[in-house]
Amino acid sequence: MLDGRYQRGFSTERLNSKQEPKVRRDERGFYIMSLSENARVYFEDFYAFLRLAYERAAATRKALDTRIAATPEQNVETMAYYRAKGVIVDLLMRTVRRFYTDGSNFGVVMTPWCFGTVVLEKVEVYRDRLANGEVHDPNITGYTYDIVKYVDEIYKAVLLELFDFPENAFQMRWQYSEILRRYSGILADITTRLNSVLATVKNFGS
Repeated sequence: MLDGRYQRGFSTERLNSKQEPKVRRDERGFYIMSLSENARVYFEDFYAFLRLAYERAAATRKALDTRIAATPEQNVETMAYYRAKGVIVDLLMRTVRRFYTDGSNFGVVMTPWCFGTVVLEKVEVYRDRLANGEVHDPNITGYTYDIVKYVDEIYKAVLLELFDFPENAFQMRWQYSEILRRYSGILADITTRLNSVLATVKNFGS
């Protein structure tokens, strides 16, 4: 259970039911081959990682609340930093809760580094939405520009700390992105050629 309130999506009882063809078992326990990396991920390890990350984030959130309460509002730079960190911490906690409780999609079960990349990209998208005024966030209180600026400066370091990852943990993201970019280029080229062929066929028929 997460935070004493949230039940894990894929319970031991469910995994034991033998109704999930994608789930396998060995001497270490139940596991699945992750969709994004085709890597073996044990359910117990996955949920333990999420719980630990959530506990770190919750402790950080509590410390931030104490510091914010003790900091005069006129200390704009300091407050902007604290609130920017709060944006990142809160988004991480929301993402962990969603992945932890999801019992309908095996795609949420992944390696720690892959999950870290998911959160990293969510922060980047959320940062842009904050900058464009598209979302309301309780951490944003009057000086949006300064807060978004700090989010941009610190989000990678904050996530590395909360996940207890080494500095090179997020480098894999670029490899995946490059693969996706290449596939997108190939698909675009195929689409262009097909459209050209169809146009030629249509001209012959007219």
